[in-house]
Amino acid sequence: MKKEEDFDASLAGEGDPSDEVKSSWFKRMKKGILTSTKDKKDAPEGLWSKCPSCKYTCTVSELSENNFVCPKCEYHHRIGSDEYFEIIFDNDEHIELFANIRSKDFLHFVDLKPYDKRLEETYSKTGIHDSMTVAHGKVNGHDLVVACMDFEFIGGSLGSVMGEKISRGCDYCLEHNIPFMIINKSGGARMMESAFSLMQLAKTSGKLSQLSDAKIPYISLCTDPTFGGTTASFAMLGDVICGEPGALIGFAGPRVIKETIKKDLPEGFQRSEFLLEHGFLDFIVHRKELKEKLANLLLLFKS
Repeated sequence: MKKEEDFDASLAGEGDPSDEVKSSWFKRMKKGILTSTKDKKDAPEGLWSKCPSCKYTCTVSELSENNFVCPKCEYHHRIGSDEYFEIIFDNDEHIELFANIRSKDFLHFVDLKPYDKRLEETYSKTGIHDSMTVAHGKVNGHDLVVACMDFEFIGGSLGSVMGEKISRGCDYCLEHNIPFMIINKSGGARMMESAFSLMQLAKTSGKLSQLSDAKIPYISLCTDPTFGGTTASFAMLGDVICGEPGALIGFAGPRVIKETIKKDLPEGFQRSEFLLEHGFLDFIVHRKELKEKLANLLLLFKS
């Protein structure tokens, strides 16, 4: 009680505060400096979202209404297949294809935990069975098959299931003469499947060449991040290759490259704007304009 009275008196300018009071006052002020109150929000988890780029805080519903693009700085948040299908397809009406394919632990692989256990835990957490979902729907009345990756499922890694879904998606497009699109969001090959994963690079590339021979369009959209085996294969094989603003796209990450070559990298290295400037992308498309851009491309392909 005495400490509190001394502290209040010192704030009012009455008397000379003791060293103990000064110390407690300094600690409070220091704590206030360390913790920014405007960044700290006491709210239920999942109600608010903070932009990783500009730190702007808004409600999740506001972000959702804006297609998960920051209202302040236009940063494109990472989203999954459900959100992309809602953006792209008319009235969010689509048919999921090949939903019964599941990953298997062929090699009985164990790192920090067995691979089959990791698959079970990821499914229970995300509600999705693998890192890719394929769907058939219409974009402003035009048919399109979209294969979209989900980064939350083991980093969107390329495994045997993803390769099989892309292959079957190509077969479906060949059978029905429908354009094909892949939305890339991946950290690369799935190490837990070893050679089975690496085989998918050749497998998917071969299937996409069949689309090319049949003159069926293939559109590749690179989102943040697109790396490793995806970039080394189907992500860069599109008749049209586009990217979202600010997306990180490459084979190895910038930190790995910098440590390897022992040199500083150019500003904006591996960002979609850098790739567009150097001819790796045909254009960059804002998420709000994605559906309209796709509809125009599909109309152009038809004519």
